[in-house]
Amino acid sequence: MLDFITEPFRYDFMLRALAVSIGIGILCPTVGSYVVTRRLAFMGEALSHAVLPGLVLGYILGINPLFVAAPACIATALLVGYLSQKTGLSEDTAIGILLAGLFALGLVMLSFSKNTNVDLEGILLGELLGVSTQDVWIIFTICLITLGTLYLLHKELVFNSFDPQGASIIGLPSRLLDYLLLALIALVVVAALQAVGVILLLAMLVTPAATAYLIARSFVAMMLLGALIGIFVSISGIYLSYFLNLPSGPAITLAAVTIFMVVTLFKHKTLS
Repeated sequence: MLDFITEPFRYDFMLRALAVSIGIGILCPTVGSYVVTRRLAFMGEALSHAVLPGLVLGYILGINPLFVAAPACIATALLVGYLSQKTGLSEDTAIGILLAGLFALGLVMLSFSKNTNVDLEGILLGELLGVSTQDVWIIFTICLITLGTLYLLHKELVFNSFDPQGASIIGLPSRLLDYLLLALIALVVVAALQAVGVILLLAMLVTPAATAYLIARSFVAMMLLGALIGIFVSISGIYLSYFLNLPSGPAITLAAVTIFMVVTLFKHKTLS
């Protein structure tokens, strides 16, 4: 039994995957708690697609794609807020326009980069087992920045999330806090791309947090429980990927959705 548990981590690439999965498992549900409570799931979906041009550009330039994807994704998130504020359009409309435009731009860039070593499968489905040491440092830097910001501004962000008008009345910069939250979601999207890819990123951002939402009785408890669930499903995904030779992204996603369904069924039986 012990050999079964330790066998995957005899390899350096599995240790790197473990480090990243723990970081992503904590980061996604923590920020995902805001996404779930503020109903910003479509934003996460949009950013996961809108980051494609940045990733492709990174491959074309021959540098780590995350270096280009991070500022591009943050700029997109801020642009959504700006368009919504200046044009009077709803955020969903602004998101839909940018999602379509930037994803199309990414596909066009892919067609012009046939001679470039673009890992399309890794972009779409994630490549957790292929993370480099540089990727680990980038992702953990993003984790520290994001979690540190949430810790320092926790009260302000929570107040603004549940009562934006009240936040403005007492003098909090409500609009600035909205932009900050969008930027944090963008950073999480970039960090999680390596693990689960463009297509499945929304599941990791939302599902553990939604599972915790069904159980927890406070917002802080939701964040902490979501992080524990995120770590569990990420590590479970590593084992499934290693022993069953599955893509890491789908394996993690299936683990997360399975836990959600189990909790949902258990809660339904308890209430009935």
